[in-house]
Amino acid sequence: MELLDYLIVALYFIISFSIAFYFYKRAGKDTDEFFLSGRNLPWYLAGLSMVATTFAADTPLAVTELVAKNGIAGNWLWWNFAFGGMLTVFFFSRLWRRAGLMTEVEFAEFRYSGKPAKFLRGFRAVYLGFIMNIIIIGWVNKAMISILTGFFNIDESIVFIYVFGVMLIVAVYSALSGLWGVVVTDAFQFFMAMTGCIILAILVVNSPQIGGITELQNKLPESVFNFFPAISEVGDPAGTMVLSLSSFLAYVGIIWWASWYPGAEPGGGGYVVQRMLSAKNEKHSLFATLFFQVAHYALRPWPWIIVGLATLVLYPELSENQKGLGYIYAMKDFLPTGLKGLLIAAFFAAYMSTIATQLNWGTSYIINDFYRRFLVKDNTEKHYVLISRLVTLLLMIVSVIITLFINRISGAWEFILECGAGLGLVLILRWFWWRINAWSEISAMITPFVILPILKFFQIEFPNTLFIIVPSTTLVWLIVTFLTKPTDEKILIEFYRKVYPGGKLWLKISEKIPEAPKHQNFSLMFINWIAGVILVYSSLFAIGKIILGFYADSIIYFVLIILSVMIISKNLSKEGWETILK
Repeated sequence: MELLDYLIVALYFIISFSIAFYFYKRAGKDTDEFFLSGRNLPWYLAGLSMVATTFAADTPLAVTELVAKNGIAGNWLWWNFAFGGMLTVFFFSRLWRRAGLMTEVEFAEFRYSGKPAKFLRGFRAVYLGFIMNIIIIGWVNKAMISILTGFFNIDESIVFIYVFGVMLIVAVYSALSGLWGVVVTDAFQFFMAMTGCIILAILVVNSPQIGGITELQNKLPESVFNFFPAISEVGDPAGTMVLSLSSFLAYVGIIWWASWYPGAEPGGGGYVVQRMLSAKNEKHSLFATLFFQVAHYALRPWPWIIVGLATLVLYPELSENQKGLGYIYAMKDFLPTGLKGLLIAAFFAAYMSTIATQLNWGTSYIINDFYRRFLVKDNTEKHYVLISRLVTLLLMIVSVIITLFINRISGAWEFILECGAGLGLVLILRWFWWRINAWSEISAMITPFVILPILKFFQIEFPNTLFIIVPSTTLVWLIVTFLTKPTDEKILIEFYRKVYPGGKLWLKISEKIPEAPKHQNFSLMFINWIAGVILVYSSLFAIGKIILGFYADSIIYFVLIILSVMIISKNLSKEGWETILK
């Protein structure tokens, strides 16, 4: 890198910190303003912040690896989550906003009762806000270290100091500025990161070594460009993603609704729920989540996919475990002075937006659902904001220590999906069935950890493990539900009165609340969900067809986009913007 590159990176840091510092005084003097910005975020900022957080430093490398190994269809390993994402948009986003909670974890005592509810809230606060959070941050740190090590060819121990310094900056501005500072810097960092990735894709595909999209297609097997995986029990020597029928059913038919996964929780969870709760109203909550799903699955991936395809031509010597590094090599080999600095700044932007949100979100759990709820119950808001800032810094320090012990996480996403298998159905039904209680959720969280070691002992591998864990977990939590006492009726009545989820599974409670709406138009919500799924995948494929030069094929997808938008708009209008989306 030349001096100009370093100046660009320095300018990026100055702008990011200036934005965050500007919002320092707007951070508020109470925790509601600090963590939820006074529940006043417009949909586009809330949605952009969701998208920015899921764009971690290692995301382009992960997509490059999937494409290099299995072609474009390899992305179905994460594209399948769009089904669950759209379910969150139309069935849950408004319910979360009506609940008016501080965090997702607070839901435990909002919906359940007694000591089990208290235990569930405290346990999830520590488990998600601290344990899972620092592991995620540590992995993101490790990925950023790997990127800088590969780009600059310097010792990892030196790069670690650089990443630690950047994380300290993120922790400081997150602790100072609250959610407003985080989401505005997220928006800036997202545009920065995507601009860099788009420029790289254009330069690489039009380089003399590739010669444009048409030449790229001529140099690679046709099957690599397929959007859908082949269903077969026999591998394809051409490199196309081939799934067995059982694997395909697991990806498309089970994972998105049955398994808990950060950022794609059935019914919403984590920082996605935090943004929904922070939106101005139900309308903004729905639009923010809808924008997130479309941007996350349809708009973002293509610059990474194009570079991933190009690396098959440029770096055929890379081994299976090194294919993701092709993205870094492309940066080094094809970016001129100035643009190298821009893309390194873009990677820092992706890294910082993820870290900032994880710190703010994790701190909200620890403060609101553990410290304030169980340790120090009655103190001033100024005290809680101060402790929030200290906890943010503490999370940063602990995650840095954890980073030192992370050498390699292979199949981490598979492990997380297996550990949360079967929990998803509880997370969905707890909104729509009065009989679900705290023990239902607790047993659904514990059961996979009991079954998984047994399956591993018998060498049953992912995704086939899901066919055993999901029904076993479901059976366990159903039995536990009926063997334990239901939630206190008073809590159920208060929950229904505030959220009014509707449906026949709430009739036992809703009949005792004459003034509350008893029915939701689930048929329209279901149609909207189907239309939303069509919208996401049609947008994804339409953009891909245009990039690859199949303009006639793209027309079909654009027609589907228009139809799905019309259906969603018409159905939402039927529900009544004035009354439903207050």
